Amino acid sequence: MTQKTFYITTPIYYPSDNLHIGHAYTTVAADTMARYKRMQGYDVRFLTGSDEHGQKIERKAKSVGKEPLEYVDGIVAGFKKLWEAMLIEYDDFIRTSEERHIKVVQDIFKKIYDKGDIYKSEYEGWYCTPCETHFTERQLGENKTCPDCGRPVEIVKEESYFFKMSKYADRWLKFIEENPDFIQPVTRRNEMVNFVKQGLEDLCVSRTTFDWGIPVPINDKHVIYVWFDALTNYISALGYGTEDDSLFKKYWPADVHLVGKDIVRFHTIIWPMILMAAGIELPKAVFGHGWVLLSEGKMSKSKGNVVDPLVLVDKYGVDAIRYFLMREVPFGLDGYYSEEALVTRINTDLANDFGNLLSRTTAMINKFLGGTVAAPGEGTEFDEELISLAQATPAQVEELLDKLEFSNALIAIGKMVNKANKYIDDAAPWALNKDPQGREKLGTVLYNLAEVIRLAAIMYTPFMPTMPQKVWAQLGISQAGEIHTWESLKWGLFPTGTSINRGEPIFPRIDIKELGKQEEVVSETQPKQEVSQAPEAPEFEPILPEITIEDFAKIDFRVAEVVSCEKVKKADKLLKLSVRVGNEVRTIVSGIAKHYTPDEMVGKKVVLVANLKPAKLRGIESRGMLLAASHGGKLEVLTLDNIESGGRIK
Repeated sequence: MTQKTFYITTPIYYPSDNLHIGHAYTTVAADTMARYKRMQGYDVRFLTGSDEHGQKIERKAKSVGKEPLEYVDGIVAGFKKLWEAMLIEYDDFIRTSEERHIKVVQDIFKKIYDKGDIYKSEYEGWYCTPCETHFTERQLGENKTCPDCGRPVEIVKEESYFFKMSKYADRWLKFIEENPDFIQPVTRRNEMVNFVKQGLEDLCVSRTTFDWGIPVPINDKHVIYVWFDALTNYISALGYGTEDDSLFKKYWPADVHLVGKDIVRFHTIIWPMILMAAGIELPKAVFGHGWVLLSEGKMSKSKGNVVDPLVLVDKYGVDAIRYFLMREVPFGLDGYYSEEALVTRINTDLANDFGNLLSRTTAMINKFLGGTVAAPGEGTEFDEELISLAQATPAQVEELLDKLEFSNALIAIGKMVNKANKYIDDAAPWALNKDPQGREKLGTVLYNLAEVIRLAAIMYTPFMPTMPQKVWAQLGISQAGEIHTWESLKWGLFPTGTSINRGEPIFPRIDIKELGKQEEVVSETQPKQEVSQAPEAPEFEPILPEITIEDFAKIDFRVAEVVSCEKVKKADKLLKLSVRVGNEVRTIVSGIAKHYTPDEMVGKKVVLVANLKPAKLRGIESRGMLLAASHGGKLEVLTLDNIESGGRIK
């Protein structure tokens, strides 16, 4: 029987001298998934790397008096140091400056050129060097700024080669219709479909105003556009088109590309169209996750709010940091980091729940049974409910992990752990120990608890790689590797007669009061700069006077899909949206421009007050109002995924 394969990738990260916890987020998720699939018996290939070309790197290297390759060498060393600290077990780390990558990029460029889908012309337009992205005039933010990063863009005029991306729009749309799970989650898919339906321009795929890049194979005065270059890493790392393409034949198409939401467009539109033009099969899925944010927004060196994961690992341990990242933020959505939230999660889930379960169980086995796990016999009335949940949880966790629902998978494991803690209170082993008729029940209760801990530790393994070994040591089963496997997630395999070795708490509680006395964790690049704790949340607005159900029934809430969006000229806070409500398209003006870019809104399914009297804002008639929640300077538009536009909300 042929072993099943699983190929997972992260983006190859753009060299940055201020690595932060956001960089770790995607890679920890990919590593968790890779570990899970390995435990299931898959032949896994996990790829990460560094995207090293482009004008930004050339300028940055020059500013510090280095050659580009010398500059990125140091940063790549930093990447690898971080991945080692985070226990990232990648199978390959590819650098776009490697010869194995350069040759494949040039071959694919030439292949598409020979096909007639790349042609030479002249590019004149707006370009964001930090994002290495071209923009049209209508896509720009106010004052000619990048809609993605907010920095000023520059006008670029140069001879360039263009890829006929527009030629592939209809084929791409048909592919998405036939493969609806290709872009995940569904909100990202809707955004990308609407983006393509608005019309695609051909893609500029070469530059002549700088040298740090892969030369165009038919004209070495040009270098290949960094995104055409970077995206190809997913197959160049497998030896596509080389004498030894065995890895490509074995692992391609990729099972999933994990990417941040800011680069979904490159991975789900540009990359598939390049593959279509080159006659290469498309990956199976691209998942665009959200960001890990601070209270003041996205982390950046300029804001002085860069949270250094190496400092956190040293302070709290790698398992706790990995657990927090996967548990705190539902994968696909944005989430917020604070050290207080981290400590609360450690204390609640790891110390109070799982750690306490291990500590109580081993203490009672020591005290009541002389340190030896007894064979189960007569049980209690509480056993069945615990055992049924423990038997059902592995399948539930598998289903959730296969859908990349890391947070929900951890919640499912946590429910089993919490059930075991409640089982202790219900079954009361201390009372059974005092009852001469209860000794057999006592052995059963403590066996059941040891078995739940074993099952939980196995399921936690992909998330927290070092923690299970500590559990096995305390349970006395370190040498019983056959019951540490995913395959052994079956009830009743804990070996009776085992002597336990109770130890120190594996997750000691942290005094949250001490946090206010500690320096905020910041990047090592700014060791003297203190970042203040997040400001105390303002009090919520008072609740308005009561209304009757009849009053409420007068409001018609509808699901509306945003089909286009643009900024209102000379209005910093306003966006003009066209939304589809059933078969009707109407215009809405909403004051959300400080919180969302136009591209972010396209494709979202929002909640609309549909029967609000029209009002004119900046001369534009707005027919309805979007629902949003706001507090403490943050605002979030209410969105839905699975209800069709026009659906009524009751």
